[in-house]
Amino acid sequence: MKITLKDGSVKEYAQSKSVIEIAEDISEGLARAATAGEVNGEVVDLRTVVSEDCTLSILTFNDEEGKGAFRHTASHIMAQAIKRLYPDTKLAIGPSVADGFYYDIDRETPLVAEDLEKIEAEMKKIVKEGLPLERSTKPRNEAIEYFKEKGEPYKVELIEDLPEDAEISFYTQGEFTDLCAGPHLMNTKQVKAFKLTSLAGAYWRGSEKNKMLQRVYGTAYPKKADLDAYLTMMEEAKKRDHRKLGKELGLFMMKEEGPGFPFFLPKGMVLKNQLLDYWREIHHKAGYVEISTPIMLNRQLWETSGHWDHYKDNMYTTVIDEEDFAIKPMNCPGGILVYQSEPRSYRDLPLRMGELGLVHRHEKSGQLHGLMRVRCFTQDDAHIFMMPEQIRDEIKGVAKLIDEVYSLFGFKYHVELSTRPEDSMGSDEDWEMATDALRGALDDLGLDYVVNEGDGAFYGPKIDFHLEDSIGRTWQCGTIQLDFQLPLRFGCEYTGADGEKHQPIMIHRVVFGSIERFIGILIEHFAGAFPTWLAPVQVKVLPISDKYMDYANKVLEELNNAGIRAEVDTRAEKIGYKIREAQMQKIPYMLVVGAKEEEEGLVSVRSRFEGDEGQKMLSDFIAAIKMEIKARTVREVKTKE
Repeated sequence: MKITLKDGSVKEYAQSKSVIEIAEDISEGLARAATAGEVNGEVVDLRTVVSEDCTLSILTFNDEEGKGAFRHTASHIMAQAIKRLYPDTKLAIGPSVADGFYYDIDRETPLVAEDLEKIEAEMKKIVKEGLPLERSTKPRNEAIEYFKEKGEPYKVELIEDLPEDAEISFYTQGEFTDLCAGPHLMNTKQVKAFKLTSLAGAYWRGSEKNKMLQRVYGTAYPKKADLDAYLTMMEEAKKRDHRKLGKELGLFMMKEEGPGFPFFLPKGMVLKNQLLDYWREIHHKAGYVEISTPIMLNRQLWETSGHWDHYKDNMYTTVIDEEDFAIKPMNCPGGILVYQSEPRSYRDLPLRMGELGLVHRHEKSGQLHGLMRVRCFTQDDAHIFMMPEQIRDEIKGVAKLIDEVYSLFGFKYHVELSTRPEDSMGSDEDWEMATDALRGALDDLGLDYVVNEGDGAFYGPKIDFHLEDSIGRTWQCGTIQLDFQLPLRFGCEYTGADGEKHQPIMIHRVVFGSIERFIGILIEHFAGAFPTWLAPVQVKVLPISDKYMDYANKVLEELNNAGIRAEVDTRAEKIGYKIREAQMQKIPYMLVVGAKEEEEGLVSVRSRFEGDEGQKMLSDFIAAIKMEIKARTVREVKTKE
């Protein structure tokens, strides 16, 4: 048989071989690092036997699927340790997730934080034992009986939901056997660095109608240095938590009277409005018009768009004059009605319509998280209506706009192209044209991208932009989606150069995504220390004593007249205390004023960026900060030598 490897080289074998045996044949180092395999695009266990021609990739921790297999094994090690220490525990599910793994468990006495150290110690013993993981299968009925005897009701329920003829797979390590589809590592000794990070509650199978279980979170890496780097990042993330900083800096609040509905405070509104002003400025330059559509529309509209059938559980509905209405979860149907408000010609296209629309989507209470996961948010939508030959240029225009925004804030990002899913709508020709247009636009721009096969929207392919913040976390914000279906469902038309009616193609796109979520990301990215142009308070005037309050107010007046957001600290406190307080509030500039400053029309400048910048004429300071604000400069903080 011929095995074609990822680099295009071919290995030939006279008899069947397992994935791990092929890895060993390629190199011992690769076999040691291997965590799973990928045969003809399907992720498989290292124990999988290959018996015919195929393409094969040996996956390691550097591959997402390989990382998943590694951490999935860590979750089994944790479950084994828990069963050793607390035999009465009932096990539910234990998958790998983005940054680690978890296991949902059920026991009469819930675990507490102190128990995690004991579990970690037992996990270390299991790793040191070097237990091989062995895969086996049982018929469905035998598998059910096995877990009934073991007293594992959650496993029984999972198996009972599988088809009658399903073959049930198990993985065994030492005395511990778990229901699992895999893939897994060959041996527990490979999981050298791990940490249990937290405890949380989780409803069985995600339903509030079911029992609340306890979820034990952890993470794992092949090397201790990588684990330490991750834990350091997580500690930094705690300090930057937007919920904590949002409260300390007076930006927003969440109240029990409106769970998931954020309240923006005065300083938070300054920040939000600065972002919206910037959004309007760049969209005006890029040829967009701004619209606003109603927050509530009738059921017929949502049935036409498909949301009533596919998204109703996430929509807030009401009845007006005996007719069903829904608060909008998306802006696009309203945008289509605006498009249809007058006859359109090919001369009108492309038509770029932007909307800062407030949308509402029902999220489960357990999933709410500050500004990151809310039930109402402002979406910086735009819908572009165009002819087929305009797709490529419009995609490039949106990609350039997104790049401009992310670059301004100092975000690096990566791009993913998602192609046609199985449950898609539309013809093969439409999909091929749309996907080629997206790919061509990315190639024209020279952007590197990863292809996610089958991960597009049901109505068209899409490009997603994943930005990276200052501590290395990634967030999916910008997206460009091509849509052939909504214009068809709503009967959108334009008159072509040939005088005939044609259907336009539609782009859905966001740059910030949710303004609220983007603010949360910015708070954590900058640790609350926003660039001067974005800071709610740009300058704090600090009189040394009450004697200089009149001069401080004169300085404040000149700053305000220049359009600079400033405040005076009027408290009868020592200047050192006032400076520390302003630093805690992340104020970009502090102007200290006393006798010499008053006599000579000066201000002593302290900044968040360089510390003591010395005395300056007030007019010179104002000119410099206005230039910084206008340019939306992001000044770097100087590190001490």
